[in-house]
Amino acid sequence: MNSVVIVESPAKSKTINKILGKGFSVKASIGHIKDLPQKKLGVDVEKNFEPSYVVIPGKEKIIKELRGSAKEADNVYIATDPDREGEAIAWHIAEVIEGNPEKVFRVVFNEITERAVKEAIKNPRRIDMNLVDAQQARRILDRLVGYGLSPLLWKKVRKGLSAGRVQSVAVRLVVDREREISAFQKEEYWSINAQFEGAKPPQFWARLSKISEKTGISSQKSEAERKFLIPNEESATKIVDYLKGKEFILQKIEKKNKKRMPYPPFITSTLQQAAARELRFTAKKTMSIAQQLYEGIEVGKEGSVGLITYMRTDSHRVAPEAQEWARELIGKTFGKNYVPEKPPVYKSKSSAQDAHEAIRPTYANMKPEDVTTYLSKEQLVLYTLIWNRFLSSQMAPAQLEQTTFIIGTRLQGSVDIDEGNDFRASGTVIRFRGFMALCTESKEETEDEETKILPALKEGERLKLLELLPKQHFTQPLPRYSEATLVKVLEEKGIGRPSTYAAILSTIQDRKYVHKEEGKFAPTELGIVVNDMLVEKFSDVLDIGFTAKLEDRLDNIEEGKIRWVKVVKDFYKPFSHDLTEATKSTDRVKPQDIPTEEKCDKCGQPMVIRWGRHGRFMACSGYPECKNTKPLEGQERKDQPAASSRQTDEKCEKCGAPMVIKAGRYGNFLACSKYPECKATKPLPTGIKCPLDGGDIIERRTKKGKLFWSCSNYPKCKFASWYRPVPQICPECKSPYLMERRGKDGTVIIVCPNKECDYKTDVKTTEQGQGK
Repeated sequence: MNSVVIVESPAKSKTINKILGKGFSVKASIGHIKDLPQKKLGVDVEKNFEPSYVVIPGKEKIIKELRGSAKEADNVYIATDPDREGEAIAWHIAEVIEGNPEKVFRVVFNEITERAVKEAIKNPRRIDMNLVDAQQARRILDRLVGYGLSPLLWKKVRKGLSAGRVQSVAVRLVVDREREISAFQKEEYWSINAQFEGAKPPQFWARLSKISEKTGISSQKSEAERKFLIPNEESATKIVDYLKGKEFILQKIEKKNKKRMPYPPFITSTLQQAAARELRFTAKKTMSIAQQLYEGIEVGKEGSVGLITYMRTDSHRVAPEAQEWARELIGKTFGKNYVPEKPPVYKSKSSAQDAHEAIRPTYANMKPEDVTTYLSKEQLVLYTLIWNRFLSSQMAPAQLEQTTFIIGTRLQGSVDIDEGNDFRASGTVIRFRGFMALCTESKEETEDEETKILPALKEGERLKLLELLPKQHFTQPLPRYSEATLVKVLEEKGIGRPSTYAAILSTIQDRKYVHKEEGKFAPTELGIVVNDMLVEKFSDVLDIGFTAKLEDRLDNIEEGKIRWVKVVKDFYKPFSHDLTEATKSTDRVKPQDIPTEEKCDKCGQPMVIRWGRHGRFMACSGYPECKNTKPLEGQERKDQPAASSRQTDEKCEKCGAPMVIKAGRYGNFLACSKYPECKATKPLPTGIKCPLDGGDIIERRTKKGKLFWSCSNYPKCKFASWYRPVPQICPECKSPYLMERRGKDGTVIIVCPNKECDYKTDVKTTEQGQGK
């Protein structure tokens, strides 16, 4: 018997072909073969939203090959991805191959292993039209919104813009967060830490957690941070003066045993979040590499091997056979005490579709160290992340012992402890590492606690005060969204589904509605303008709750509880009304001009800061009589470099005219002020000499716009750095320059480039100081 198996990708077909062997021919559709037309709506609103699908240009040859193979086969198994989109692709494939529909079957598997693939072939089914309808409804809704809003944006804002149903809600989240940050009023507060010495080493630090009301010193408590707060420097100084005359007694020692449970295995959203935090991968990059690991990697004599299960899932469920091999491997590697009595069961969210297992490795004998030579660097680090997370999820909990010192005060020579004065110091000892022996995330979380080693003291001991350290702080607003936190909030609010998160984040950046600043999302001016207009005119479409409920209705279509036409009709009626009303308005939407004190050098009228297609610029307020414009000094745009032009003391080497700083595609540079008569240019130096050959270190940009610094003698000199050089001499090793680095939390640290020198200083700490 001759059978044909049809999948989406050539990599997947290669892996499956190796598994099935003789009697099977595996073909690839290379993704979708049909879609709605590109240049027209393709949805008949008057005929129950009937879609008109067309063959995607360039897929004609593939369809001919699939049709020919299916015609000669006894059975056709369509094995596209096991989700809604994969079901829709299968439906279109079944339509185009023609022939006898009774010999066309649908097979799905969560992992591309011999067991899973052969089991699926033994148990085929027909195409699930509920899944197809759910995907079709999403596609039609997105087309109706896109084709409705995009012309409106062209008319009201500027040509070339587009908007999507779910993407617009994601932009709103970024804009709303930015406004929260802008409106935030920071408040000053102080903390007081004390360094103590007991009868036994080591010395340790404790934080003032309570002060007696009898002192007459006011304090406050932050509900957000749930910490004892000192409102200002005056109060902090009074408390320090008050405490200097006290004796300090270790009043109480509290010990608590805690159990820390392992994290569940990855689902799509948590994989994207962890890869963003640990590997600095974008969601799009994470899913692309995960797809490669799922479809198959050439592993020596083994051939093409699918290393992980399907990567688009919202379920924490794990197959019993996977739990069995994980428990056996844990016992051999770490010992029997690391294997829990029963395999852990992790609950999925109530909204989870639970169609697939969690993301996990497929083979026990494919450890990361065993496949290192067959994987790219990026494939290896992501596979290692998935391997460690899964294996640690099947391990025993960690056992921790937390010790807290509660330190009271008393008057010199007195035996009575003051009421209400408390310092506290805590330290954690890991009694049994459990899953933390493997899970790197937990190690990072407990690193600070582990380093706080407390001495072995007894209750009632008198402590020697070594130092009282008051420190100024300011309350901070919620941070901007990162890739990880935006995916998390999308999932929490029910916006989109696992298969859409990466596309959402990628699309809103491609459309220039948001950009990244230091790895965090910030709205562009264009994004704010478009968002505000859509929120005003289409409150339902941009409503977070409404979007989440619509996702639930798509789930109901998949479950056969509601017809897709009703869902689309219920959405389109109010949307169409809002669109008609919005189109009636003739006003264009753009930010208001910002007045300046600068005068137009042509007519003398005031100049204003105006917003145009390419961002902010200076323009004469007398427009259209006077059309004088010029670039805005220091204006930075994220869709194009700033068009600033600042004069310098540098002289042109060709004509002797002053050089000016200009911005180009790859960053700022020096150009002759007599351009276009003289076209001399040179890189912008930083004032720091290259440590390798003495050339100038200059600022450059990659083709993707990322800043870096390199030697002006490149390519002869290969010096390059992602870190901004700082023209300061290292106080420890006398290096002629330092480097500026930014941590994951946004802190700026100045470090020495000399690997043998440990000098570093926290810029924020330095700026705030420990007092005034």
